[in-house]
Amino acid sequence: MNRRKFVQNSGLGAMAALLGTEIVFGNTLPKGYIPLGLQDPDPFKMFDKNPEMLVLNDKPWNIESLAHLLDDRVTPNRSMFIRNNGIIPQEIDLATWTLTFDGESVRGKKSYTLADLKSRFSQHTYQLTIECGGNGRSEFNPPAKGNQWSVGAVHSAEWTGVRLRDVLEDVGITSDAVYIGFHAADTHLSGDPKKEPISRGFPIAKAMQDETLLAFQMNGKDIPLAHGYPLRLVAGGWPASTSGKWLTGISVRDKVHDGPKMTGTSYRVPCLPVAPGTEVADEDMCIIESMPVKSLITYPKTGATLSQGKSLSFRGHAWAGELEVTRMEYSIDFGSNWKECTLEAPANRLAWQHFSGETRFPQKGYYEVWVRATDSRGNAQPMVLPGWNPKGYLNNACHRIAVKVS
Repeated sequence: MNRRKFVQNSGLGAMAALLGTEIVFGNTLPKGYIPLGLQDPDPFKMFDKNPEMLVLNDKPWNIESLAHLLDDRVTPNRSMFIRNNGIIPQEIDLATWTLTFDGESVRGKKSYTLADLKSRFSQHTYQLTIECGGNGRSEFNPPAKGNQWSVGAVHSAEWTGVRLRDVLEDVGITSDAVYIGFHAADTHLSGDPKKEPISRGFPIAKAMQDETLLAFQMNGKDIPLAHGYPLRLVAGGWPASTSGKWLTGISVRDKVHDGPKMTGTSYRVPCLPVAPGTEVADEDMCIIESMPVKSLITYPKTGATLSQGKSLSFRGHAWAGELEVTRMEYSIDFGSNWKECTLEAPANRLAWQHFSGETRFPQKGYYEVWVRATDSRGNAQPMVLPGWNPKGYLNNACHRIAVKVS
């Protein structure tokens, strides 16, 4: 509203300056009218999102879902978080769009159109879980810089595309290949076309997994623009920053990729535990790879109320990066005692798993339902905030909802 009032109180010249060009017929503007180009955009209409979602940032757009909006088994677009580092591309011409492979470890530079990818390679569909590395950052103390995500920067949609492995084999990579790095059509916030907002990647072993896709469909339809149309990289189980959107290029490197957001402290945590608030040297930070075990109660919403004597049914999802969740538990006494939930197998590797449970409460009063997942290596979620790190990554503390029995 402050921005709107500022624009309303601005003269014609000031509005033209904000638009970056002359307002033709500006002398006929109705009094108090704000040109559309200066009106606050409605991100919920613009991106077809549920209006209950939370806008964390608009330059660039970063929008968080809420736990109860993620109740679907397969996440629909309306409930998917948006995490951007640059400006979403607005002009995409499929007739001229190409994906180019280059780098030290390719036998030769090679490009493909979208039609080439769809016609020359087998198509595959997987449900894949993607979570922002900073999901849960808002709980860290001392606070960590960055978008203050709560629990909603995660989704598990169905992605259709071609395997990156199949295309790399067609390109031809050399034996010294170590890493891939992506390049995309989004632009830097500065407007400098020579700067990439983000160019991350992952080791060749991850690139060669069956589920690592060059995807052009999400939930059976073209990928929405905000999620990477016309093509994105999808690397399930790893931080969402590795699943590059608006994909235009992939570099096959003979070393760890060193693009923007790959160096320094970006998407890295201390290699060894540190005390809260500790300054950590860049060389002592390790790149985040597989995400940790985690779970989320999606029904009911926190703050649920019920009458004494009635049972509470609850449900949600659990995931564990490259691993599978093998046990799911809940507690109503702040973690003193745990009981098992019903846990389903994933739809495919790297998809989240659904759990459900039912509990009764001994008397009237306030309760919390906590849930805890354990992965196939025996790693369980911590009951409270895990090890502090400078950028506030990898918070996989138990999710909990408040319940009042009356």
